[in-house]
Amino acid sequence: MPEPIALIDCNNFYISCERLFDPRLAGIPVIVLSNNDGCAIARSEEAKILGIKMGAPAHHLKDKIKAHGIRVFSSNYTLYGDISRRVATTIRDFSPVTEVYSIDETFVDLSGFGGRMLDHAGAMRAAVRESVGIPTCVGIAPTKTLAKLANYAAKKNPLFAGVCDFMDETILTFALPRIAAGEVWGVGRQTEAKLTAQGIRTVAQLRAMPLPLARKVGTVVLERIVCELQGIRCIDIEAVEPQRKGMAVTRSAGTPMLTFDALMQAMTAHATRAAEKLRSHGLVAGHLNAFFHTNPHKPDRPQHSASRSIELSPASSSTFDLVRAARRCVEKSWKGDRSGNGHAYTKAGVILDDLVREEDRSRDLFEADIERGAKLMKALDSVNDQFGKKALVLASEGFKRTYTTKADHRSPRYTTRLSDLPVVHLR
Repeated sequence: MPEPIALIDCNNFYISCERLFDPRLAGIPVIVLSNNDGCAIARSEEAKILGIKMGAPAHHLKDKIKAHGIRVFSSNYTLYGDISRRVATTIRDFSPVTEVYSIDETFVDLSGFGGRMLDHAGAMRAAVRESVGIPTCVGIAPTKTLAKLANYAAKKNPLFAGVCDFMDETILTFALPRIAAGEVWGVGRQTEAKLTAQGIRTVAQLRAMPLPLARKVGTVVLERIVCELQGIRCIDIEAVEPQRKGMAVTRSAGTPMLTFDALMQAMTAHATRAAEKLRSHGLVAGHLNAFFHTNPHKPDRPQHSASRSIELSPASSSTFDLVRAARRCVEKSWKGDRSGNGHAYTKAGVILDDLVREEDRSRDLFEADIERGAKLMKALDSVNDQFGKKALVLASEGFKRTYTTKADHRSPRYTTRLSDLPVVHLR
């Protein structure tokens, strides 16, 4: 049997981050809204009991929020990202091999711990709670897919006290018939419907599924899932993060963008952010795609969507190059007069493809210009790092920034802004 893999997952992560700095939120229903305060993307256990579903539109929840005193927060990704980094840093002290899978999940190699494995997992949970303040659960199993299920069991059943060990065949045999097949990592709604048609409703039944039938029902993807459920490791821990192949920066606008200039302000901001992300990863992009569209959920309003791609030659991470490319895309896609064309655009963004390491990019005859541009970008990043985000911006980004995503209920960025640091009053 393969060596054990643990998945440590933060409980109700966004909610836990909000409660970390406001203990008064403990025990009361809390929800966190998506970009532009659109719908619920995180719910405390108390909110779930009240029947609030994942993805429920915020405007449908007004009566319930008022009746039950539900606390509502806008997404605070700056805070969540920093807390996630602190959690991952703490976990690295417990194994030389870890993989940060998502903002709230980390796979940990527990090979070599033998009989100390459960105590080690418990100590890892305690360390995260003590040093960061975030509650977690741990699932242990021979494969990643089983580790995800073990973590699910650890959350749902208090019998496991936060740590579920699927390396123990007795526990595995007890748990799998009690978990729906749809809870398996990689089994979506369509696949679940196909499995139900085959009479497969539980993980235990899916685990016993013949491999040829699995391939027939869900291609090689489902076959690999069944192998993982049987303890055959098909997905290894990626200790080294793979190089990005693409990157996107998209946002919904807080105020509809009615003119060409308003749209270009948002597009400039997105292209600027994309360039910053490229430079932080030491990458350059070979293609840029810019898109914008109206609100598809309001069919009674004039509708228009556009998308245009352009090659970046040479590949670049320069803010100027990306903004110029985005502008050319918008100019070719814009309809009507620049003062307005009757459309209210509510979302825009840029998508970068053909990413390569900066040192691996193709060279050309204008290297001197590229090197001067790189020095300028380094100076731009240094100023913004020292004096605050957007201390220096391109003029085309504007100053009023009406396109900024709506976030009426966002909590302070407690850990990343001096002005937002919590203040302790001694009495």
